[in-house]
Amino acid sequence: MPETKKLTPEEKWNQATIADNFIFYKVMRHNQDVCKELLEILLEMEIDRIEMQGEEFIQIDAEHHAIRLDVYAKNSSQAFDIEIQTTDTHELPERARYYQGMIDVDSLKSGQKYKNLKTSYIIFICIDDIFNRGLGKYTFQNICRENPEIALNDRAFKYFFIAKNYDKILNEDQEAFLKLMLGRPAKGKFADKITRLVEQAKHNEQWRHMYMTLEDLENAAYDRGVEQGIKQGLEQGAEYSKLEDAIMLIEKYNATPEQAARDTGISLEKLNNALAEKLQAKQN
Repeated sequence: MPETKKLTPEEKWNQATIADNFIFYKVMRHNQDVCKELLEILLEMEIDRIEMQGEEFIQIDAEHHAIRLDVYAKNSSQAFDIEIQTTDTHELPERARYYQGMIDVDSLKSGQKYKNLKTSYIIFICIDDIFNRGLGKYTFQNICRENPEIALNDRAFKYFFIAKNYDKILNEDQEAFLKLMLGRPAKGKFADKITRLVEQAKHNEQWRHMYMTLEDLENAAYDRGVEQGIKQGLEQGAEYSKLEDAIMLIEKYNATPEQAARDTGISLEKLNNALAEKLQAKQN
């Protein structure tokens, strides 16, 4: 088979759709009402209100695996996470389990009762059918194996939407959004709104520069990792590169530390420590 040509950052930006994590995050983050509407469409229920979380990076402590959520929103009784997944990493069920646990820890304050846990919804929007059963949507909740009519009622739900099986979806708005995930034209007011917002996002010069800079740095980090030839070197190089990326976004594009941490997936604490060390080095 002929080798697929690797797209340049400029080409990737020009071809980006709502399925691109960066575009999806920017559209949802800067249009909270649209994010709420998408959640209502996907979950098929009314939501009183949502608050977009300023920090999508969750880490219990330095010894535990941290997570960076694509879109994380809350209200007084519910927590929502939407993840865009364009490739099957063969670990999405485990990721959904871990994300749900981390969100529970994040939502329950010290001294609160377990009843105070928010009802949580983990939503993966996938391109391929990771379960290979031909459904357009897979919904999971804990039930009794001996009697499936008995639900655990732990208020923890996981959803996997499959874009390639959009024709199996009965909800027209869900179907339209999944078609947009595949880069196909879709009809409907919400689909039109998403299409318009994606085009507006792609005309934002600051976001365009940020996207292409991150792509360049990510490619450079990958190349460094390949040259090192070992997984540990790649992981360490990627972590160091995230810090470099974040600092560059602050210094070159006037991003706030919170924005830079969010857009690169680095811990805000690590970034602030690095900035403090850099400032101290300049003073010395």
